[in-house]
Amino acid sequence: MSLSPDTTVLLVPGLRDHVAEHWQTLLQAQLPNARSVPPLEHDKLSRDARVAALDAALAGIDGPVVLVAHSAGVMITAHWAAQHRREIRGALLATPADLESPMPAGYPDIATLAQHGWLPIPRSPLPFPTILAASRNDPLATYQRAAEMAGDWGSRLVDLGEVGHLNPAAGYGPWPRATALIDELLRAG
Repeated sequence: MSLSPDTTVLLVPGLRDHVAEHWQTLLQAQLPNARSVPPLEHDKLSRDARVAALDAALAGIDGPVVLVAHSAGVMITAHWAAQHRREIRGALLATPADLESPMPAGYPDIATLAQHGWLPIPRSPLPFPTILAASRNDPLATYQRAAEMAGDWGSRLVDLGEVGHLNPAAGYGPWPRATALIDELLRAG
């Protein structure tokens, strides 16, 4: 990986925060300059609290930053970018959760998500280079919806094939391709 020592990779987890065998957790342990947005103690479903946590994590970093977001972390990143300005070298947006469509049992329903500020999904182009990596069989977003988000945000769309939601439930612990995609962002930025 061609990550320079002054560049920080900031991981933006989804609503389930940090999962021990998740590729983001494993990536953080692998990279010397990686941090993660800390889990929330309260207001775990609040979009505003999640965006504020991302902003606070960024405020504690000097130098260039690459964001690596997964699931609802992608939406946190999009909402943050709509409200704040800071130079970001790029963002890897992996398997975004389509919060505007009904999700499987065990996930918040659309009315609850709307009540907590998640809707609508921001559709403006993101002000930094992005790669959106989408799955063909993600239970939390159809490939078509992910492709629409990529188009709206100005992201390069990467077809991951059938990788589910790219999480431990889909058989993913390590995801080596993440480092290659981060490298691509760094070369482009």
